[in-house]
Order: sequence, then structure tokens, then C-alpha cells
Amino acid sequence: MASDPKSPDPKSPDSRPAGRLLGRGTWREAKYVAEALRTETVGGAILLGAAVAAIVWANSPWRDAYAALRDFTIGPASLQLDLTLGTWAADGLLAVFFLVAGIELKREFVAGDLADRRKAALPIAAAACGVALPALLFVVTALVANRGGDAGELSGILRGWAIPTATDIAFALAVLAVIGTHLPSALRSFLLTLAVVDDLIAITIIAVFYTESVNFVALAAAVVPLVAWRLLLKRKILNPVLLAIPAVVAWGLVHASGIHATVAGVLLGLLVPVNREVEDDPDRHSLAERMEHEIRPFSAGFAVPVFAFFAAGVTVIGGGLAATFADPAALGVMVGLVVGKTLGVFGGTWSVARFTRAELDEDLAWTDVFGLSVLAGVGFTVSLLIGELAFGTGSARDEHVKLAVLVGSLVAALLAAVVLRRRNRHYQEVEQRETADLDQDGIPDIYEAP
Repeated sequence: MASDPKSPDPKSPDSRPAGRLLGRGTWREAKYVAEALRTETVGGAILLGAAVAAIVWANSPWRDAYAALRDFTIGPASLQLDLTLGTWAADGLLAVFFLVAGIELKREFVAGDLADRRKAALPIAAAACGVALPALLFVVTALVANRGGDAGELSGILRGWAIPTATDIAFALAVLAVIGTHLPSALRSFLLTLAVVDDLIAITIIAVFYTESVNFVALAAAVVPLVAWRLLLKRKILNPVLLAIPAVVAWGLVHASGIHATVAGVLLGLLVPVNREVEDDPDRHSLAERMEHEIRPFSAGFAVPVFAFFAAGVTVIGGGLAATFADPAALGVMVGLVVGKTLGVFGGTWSVARFTRAELDEDLAWTDVFGLSVLAGVGFTVSLLIGELAFGTGSARDEHVKLAVLVGSLVAALLAAVVLRRRNRHYQEVEQRETADLDQDGIPDIYEAP
């Protein structure tokens, strides 16, 4: 009797039951994750260096020079683009970061895990819970800490509810590279996919909740360069100068509309064509893959670190740390990142297992998921951006929130290190056995059906 083609071969790692959570993916996916991990890890190291340099300078005798550089204004006033360097970094360079995020999101929804509703349920649920619970804990913490305070001040504090909702993928992967280099690719892939969905939710929050007013004429006009960008890519006109023209115009019009200009980056990324057939072919490289490969190093190695340099310069000396721990908004951020992210991501993952009757892959343990959930509390780039939007760049509360993001992220990273390092040696031994067993095609046998 012929076998049912829909029934997976239980001996094949690539054909494990759909009820397995965080199962091993394909060899192509493993290579993609490894490449992304290398790029983001290097970017995370540069990002950390930029943040440390900013903090040191901002607390040195030359702190006024740092502030003067950050607040130096440049750009054409006639186009309302006479912005400070700090704003150029937040609105301009971060648009490149969100362009990469948009491309990743498009690839995931068309040809990745998010294209399969069963596989997509896990990262979407984990990301959604990892956004909702930190926001809720921020509000609860702020209410408790501000108990008996002024209602008007409380209203201002609550504007920062979204700050602890974002995971910084560069920092998280940099930490993962140090404490868990041998964790299974399924966990790393889960972290990457989780961050992609997290970025989508974050940019939606920015567009909806942190937009004061909208110029619909400018927003409608932005459709023209976006269409031009799409047509150029469809016709395979890939000259960087030609592509830059509609991209910059679209960014400028979105900025003029009152919506945060980084939204333009996501829209441009989502318009990049993705061919599932090409994406699934290990011997071919799609346009989206090539663009992501070319832009990601600039994003991770320059755009995000420059933003970090201008955003992370907080004053710690002279009572800055004490004032931070006395600020209800800062307390809410730290609780949201460390506790909210952990319980949200882990709870979302456990809920999928509980209510869909799916089981965690036999190669993993729930301890791994918990460690990864703690690591999701490493927030930085988007958290700092939302903090600036919520409280105003350079304001006292913005300074407190920035420091809270740094402290919360550091605590999350240290706790994740404690949890994940216990499992790292086990996976190192497993990986050595798998990579030592190669066929002539160079692909580990574990990724191939017998």
C-alpha cells in the first residue's frame, strides 16, 4: 500500500511532526541563522562599544562637548529637515535598521516559518505575550510607585508603557554568542523570528501611539516613490543610486507626514519582492536575500551603533543613578524588561504547547526556552527610541529611562548567562558529534532524510 505523502517520516529530522515546537529546521535555514548570527554578533559588539563610549563621554569633564555634538543642527530648513545629529540618527539611520527588519519580515511571511500557520503560531504568540506583559507590568509598577502622586504626572509617566516591549536582536545575539555558542539552531532561529515579529509590533506601536498629528497629503504623496521603488526592483534595476532616490524621497515624505520616519524603512522592506521558489532553493540567492546580505552589515555595523552613541549618553554621576531608581517610569522599564519579557515570552511559548497539544522538540528542554525568554529582556535600540518619543530627547525622564534600559538589559543578560551556560556544554558535545558526521555534500547527516 502506498504511503501517505502527508505523513512525515519519523526518522527524518526535517520531517518531524508538526506538533513539535522548536524542531530542527532545514540545512539552508541553519546556514542562514548562522550567517545572521555572525553579522548581528559583530554588530552587537560595535553597538556595545558605542554605548560604552557615549556613557563614558557623557560622564567625563567634557560632557558638554558630547551634548553639543548630539544637539548640533544640520539640514535644509526649507524642507523642515534642519535636525540635530541625534535626531538624524534616530529618524534616518534607524530607517535602515527597519528596512532590514522589513525585508526579514517579508521573507518570513512568504518563505519562512511565518508562512506556515502552525509554525508561525509559536513566535507570534511568544512575541505578542512578550509585548503585552511588559507593558502591563510597566503600568502596574508605575501606578504603585506613583501612589498618591499627581494624576497629571502619572499620565505623563504612562506614555512610556511601550518602552520595555522591544528586544534588541543585536545585543541579544551578541550575548548569545558569548554564553551559548552551541545552542541548537532552532533556538537561535526562534530568537531571530521572535525579534522580527517584535520589530513589526514595535513599529506599529510607534506609528499608532506616538504620532501626534498626520499630514495626509504628505503621507499620500509617499505612495509615489514607494511604487517607484517597487517597480525598479521588479524590473531588476538594482543600481544603488537609482534605488536610493525613491527610498530617500519616501523617507522624507513619511517624515513630513508626522509619522516617525523609520516607518518608511519597514514599508520599503515589505515591498522587496520575495520568490518562495528561489528562497527554497539552496543553490540560488533571491533578490531579498541579496539585499538583506548587502544592507545588514551597514545597519548592524554603522547605523545602529551611531544611533546608540547619540542615544546612550546618560549621566550617572551626580545623583543620576539614584534619581533613576526613584522615577516610577524607570522602575516600570526595569521590571518590564527583566520580569515582563521573561514571563511573557515563556508564557506565550508554554501556552502554545498547552493549548495546541504540541510538544517541545525532544532535543530541547524547557530550561532552554526559559533562558531564551530571559535573554529577550535585553532591550536597547527600539526601547531608547520609544523613550525619546515618549518623554522628549534630553528630558530628565528620558535620561532616567535610558539608564533603566541599560540596567534592565544588563540584569537580563546576566540572568540569561546563568541559565543558558548550564546547557551550553551539553549542546557543544551534541554539535561535535553531528558536524563530525558529514556526507560528501558537506551537509550534516542530521539535516538529511535517510
